[in-house]
Amino acid sequence: MHRYELPADPVMLLSLVNMRLRDYNEDLDELCADFGIAREELEEKLRDIDYEYDDKLRRFV
Repeated sequence: MHRYELPADPVMLLSLVNMRLRDYNEDLDELCADFGIAREELEEKLRDIDYEYDDKLRRFV
């Protein structure tokens, strides 16, 4: 497990997370494990800018 420095800016974080979900990770749980961040923490950060994870689309919308 690696700990990445995630962008503090929520819009940049959204862009990074959706790119990783599209290109590298099977789902949000795998992405969170790679980033070393709790899923709830990541979802909360993106919920603050009105984005929710869509399991079917495998991205934040």
